[in-house]
Amino acid sequence: MFLASLFVCTTAYLVGALPLGGGLLYLVTGQRLRALSAHTLGVENLIRVAGLPTASLVLLIDVIKGAAVIALATSLPDTSWLGSSWLGSSWTGSWPAAASWAAFGVYLGHLYPPPGWFGRDGWFDYEAPRGRGHGVLVGLLVALLAYADAPLLVVAGPVAAYAGVLAASAYPALATLVLVGLLPLSLLLGGAAIWALPFAGIGLLALGRHKVSLARMLDRTEPKLGDPPAIRGHDPAVVYAAFMIHPLTTRDLWQPRSLRWLRPVLEPNLLPDAWVRGALRWFRPQKQGEICGVRLSDGREVRVVLISGGMFPGDIRRYPEAATQLAIRGARLAYELGAETFGLGGFWSTVGDKGRVVQAAVPDIAITNGGAYTAATVRAAVPGLLEHFRAAGGSLARSCAAVVGANGVVAFGIARLIAPEVARLILVGRDPDRLARSADTLRRKYPRTDIVCSTDVAVCAAADLVFTATSDPDPVLFAAHVKPGAWLFDLGRPADVDAGVRAVPGVHLIPGGVVRPPGAPRSSIDLHFGDGLIPACLAETMILGATRAFGRASIGPQTRQTDIDFYLHEGARLGFEIVTSEAQVIRAREKREVL
Repeated sequence: MFLASLFVCTTAYLVGALPLGGGLLYLVTGQRLRALSAHTLGVENLIRVAGLPTASLVLLIDVIKGAAVIALATSLPDTSWLGSSWLGSSWTGSWPAAASWAAFGVYLGHLYPPPGWFGRDGWFDYEAPRGRGHGVLVGLLVALLAYADAPLLVVAGPVAAYAGVLAASAYPALATLVLVGLLPLSLLLGGAAIWALPFAGIGLLALGRHKVSLARMLDRTEPKLGDPPAIRGHDPAVVYAAFMIHPLTTRDLWQPRSLRWLRPVLEPNLLPDAWVRGALRWFRPQKQGEICGVRLSDGREVRVVLISGGMFPGDIRRYPEAATQLAIRGARLAYELGAETFGLGGFWSTVGDKGRVVQAAVPDIAITNGGAYTAATVRAAVPGLLEHFRAAGGSLARSCAAVVGANGVVAFGIARLIAPEVARLILVGRDPDRLARSADTLRRKYPRTDIVCSTDVAVCAAADLVFTATSDPDPVLFAAHVKPGAWLFDLGRPADVDAGVRAVPGVHLIPGGVVRPPGAPRSSIDLHFGDGLIPACLAETMILGATRAFGRASIGPQTRQTDIDFYLHEGARLGFEIVTSEAQVIRAREKREVL
């Protein structure tokens, strides 16, 4: 019995692995399934992509594949007349009993074909994505009635439950899991017990295939039946983008509803922090949120998928190779989810030569680190901040300003903007030699400004204005470093300014690189910018997709002035507003707290 079942199951697996539906699609339309995505496949979306006649044929051939395997397995002749001396007792007379395992084999082969068997060219394309096996499953149900002598009620009951759950929830994945979960019990009680165990295995396979959908249902990011699919070019009125985020604290790990179970484990620190951080590096990037409600000035909608990679900022710096590989996997997921642009947010923007390695690994999607629009927001925001400082009674001609992180390109750009406006400028950084060279450059251009250097952030206590732009994963500016009434512009992500600084009397804190997109944006994940506000790197991802000027993507360490000008112009044209005052941030934060 065992050997016969193994033979039937293996043969059925190989048949199930054949990409017959994809082959038919290629022969009829010339379109390869590899050009589509497993996340957008399914009967409904296939109809949208290939048309009803072709989609019906693709579905029919999967139905036939599932039913035909059972038909052939149940029609094998009884071999008991051969006797045990020829084939052994494990084979003789056992085909009818073993045939039930053909159902498990063909379903397994369809969902998880063997790697690398069928190549990439022509219609016989192994690497084409597979759907969720609905057609094969229908074929198996038909075969149960036709060849397994199963009573009609055995199949009708689970099918009715499927229809009811689908009608009530509009989630095909949930309805499918209810169907395959009830089938084994129905078979066991309905007199077809020999089929119960293989269909229990099918239920486990379906659960593995749909586990991500279950998580997205909890996060409210799973598309429902009838929702428009995220297919590139399908709807010219919608811009599809993706953005990669990372947790700032352990609390961010359970922001998605699907991960709320982590809270009682991680919040009391039951597990060592090193264990948690080490384990996170092995998890694949996941779709864990969405941004919707962004409406451009030309009427188009922007939808952004938020893809989470489970590494904290310090770990991204500590394990750059692992972080780069995770970003590459995130980019592939973004492409599979239908996005045309993929933004590397936060510390992801620093990996792989600031995105260059990621772009080379995933050339099918435009990848940006957001550097151009971030620089553009600084150029636009700093003059506005200085104007607010003047309006509040501050005197720039007598004031002292400090720039923390002045060794960096962005911070030095800020220093160049404010040097001619203030009486004294302090450059703060870790490399004294580079600081000295930067100071000499500024002194030659602005001889009237007193420019000094320091490697000690404590000197900021003498500054009326402090600008921070470091790549440090932890805060660098604390309350002891801040003068009462000082104005702070924090461009660091994660924030350079410790939360305790807000307790300093009269302090004004404005996060840099913050943008308000047009429309009424809503995010299922708190990005820590306040309601309706997003980081400039995310805004660049949106603008890049909206303009389709993919050659303007920020990749590598250099940022071109022409790209900065481009994003300033196009961002304003499309309705993006750069945040330049503390009042805008406070209103957004208060709105988030109310919500």
